[in-house]
Amino acid sequence: MRIQRFSLALPLFALMALALGAQKANKLSEVGKSNGQSDLTADPAPHFVALLPESRALVTERGTNALVMLDLVAGKVLSQARVGDEPFCVAARGSVAVVTNYGSDSLSVLGITPAGLSITATIPVGDEPRGVALSLDGKRAYVALGGESAVVVVELASRKITQRLLTGLEPWQVALTPDGKRLTVGCTRARTLSVYALPTGEELFTVPLNGRNVRSIAISPDGKQAFVPFINERRFPATKDNIDRGWVVGNRLARVPITEEGPREAIALDTQGDALGDVDGCTLSPDGQTLALTAGGTHEVVFFSKIAGLPFVAFGGPEDYLEPESVERVRRIKVGGRPLGAQFSADGKQLIVANDFLNAVQVLDVATGKVAKTITLGGPAQPSQVRLGEQIFNDAKRSFHSWYSCASCHTEGHTNGGNFDTKNDGGYGKPKKTLSLRGVAQTAPYTWHGWQKDLRQAIVESFTKSMQGDEPTSVEVDAVEAYVKTLDWKKSPFPASPVGQKVFVAKGCASCHGGDTYATPTITKTGLEEPNDVFTGYNPPPLRNVYSRAPYLHDGRALTLEDVLTKYHRPSKLTGESDCTPQELKDLVAFLKSL
Repeated sequence: MRIQRFSLALPLFALMALALGAQKANKLSEVGKSNGQSDLTADPAPHFVALLPESRALVTERGTNALVMLDLVAGKVLSQARVGDEPFCVAARGSVAVVTNYGSDSLSVLGITPAGLSITATIPVGDEPRGVALSLDGKRAYVALGGESAVVVVELASRKITQRLLTGLEPWQVALTPDGKRLTVGCTRARTLSVYALPTGEELFTVPLNGRNVRSIAISPDGKQAFVPFINERRFPATKDNIDRGWVVGNRLARVPITEEGPREAIALDTQGDALGDVDGCTLSPDGQTLALTAGGTHEVVFFSKIAGLPFVAFGGPEDYLEPESVERVRRIKVGGRPLGAQFSADGKQLIVANDFLNAVQVLDVATGKVAKTITLGGPAQPSQVRLGEQIFNDAKRSFHSWYSCASCHTEGHTNGGNFDTKNDGGYGKPKKTLSLRGVAQTAPYTWHGWQKDLRQAIVESFTKSMQGDEPTSVEVDAVEAYVKTLDWKKSPFPASPVGQKVFVAKGCASCHGGDTYATPTITKTGLEEPNDVFTGYNPPPLRNVYSRAPYLHDGRALTLEDVLTKYHRPSKLTGESDCTPQELKDLVAFLKSL
């Protein structure tokens, strides 16, 4: 069992944040907008959708920091409420809705009335809140904290965190069984799906998924199985032949038993020559017969009929491509943009999709597979240069036969923690961990060996060599460059550690990790070199946000910062200073996590 309970009131700093957050939320709250054009200058960028009775829906808009309520029949916005920064996920029951605010580390609680939406509370919850679920009585919210490897249980009436469930690395989404007695948590960097008993919070079991980019979770109506998409990281060289075999990145759907511990089963989602890129949304029809996936990288929605009969494989599989007998059960619908969150209507006849790059919500007719309605949420008539760059960055069509996008590995411009075998180290045969792109404009040179000095050329080579796609035009390079230059470090959730900073200086760490970025452009020998390396030495990556970059080092061999400092980067081997005492190690790690 991994659980922490909280019975005391929130500490003073949290209460202050609560008051300030609520004040800000109330000031920005807007009710009753109905023209669907609330902001013509910002892209709404809808990400997640939750359905309400009477053909209404709630949609998070990350671009405008808002939650909107839609009339799906009339095709218009009924109400809008400004929530926190970068709202990610929404859940609703009865007259209550909750929204996780990824950018402001909070949970917005809203009341739902015929007149619209109103914010009733803004609750600080912790670092990088993503997925959220509401208890059946609507009194508790279960919030996945991606930056803290935990799920917190929030009592909405008291506005207090009452439980903290420890999870694997970077939980992304959560889902409740229909009876409300079990909670499933998908952890994208731990590559697992865990099941917890409620209300105790006891961890019942954790199932390895053997893949990264774990996304939305769909629970079968009988509560016996969970379905979740992920990518299979194969670590073969990124040649066209290997890419098309699914040996670099393979897109998968897992089926996991949740009533008792058992192996995950999976099916391949790709067909040769036409892969399914960046699967995100996953939802089941009310009768459990049809499963829908959104593939933002290839701009499509996929329907699987008679899901129970698909050839899921537990051990030794699945194969590299979608099984031939499954093809007739699959419909791939091109919808454009970047479809993300999706939900079936109560009668199962429609699928409601939040489409990020279209700034719209799409209503698909399940029987015909056609887009029956597109509800525009506003935004500029043409994308800005940065928005265009973001679209290209997330476009799997830029890779050979659409297997993956830049964002497949550099999730949201950061890193998914995986290892890939590209020619960025001068050849094939030594997979390297995906570097974060946060602060990339400030931290030249590039690649693990620092041979690449030019950011624009690095962008071109990523498309033409790592992805084996067509060379981008100069306009496209301009756009991608503009987008990656907006990628900045997040504020660390860990407190400053002056004592740890003194240890950092005393052990000579600043000789390679100096300045405001905690990086230097000087290539350094670390003792991890191999005789047949094409390049000598390594390019010290910035230490900003190092707390969220596990695993560590060029090949991900170190699972923790403690491993780095005691096994691979001991001061006595790198700087000639004495190795850390247990207390120095604790202080130094605390300082690194604060960056």
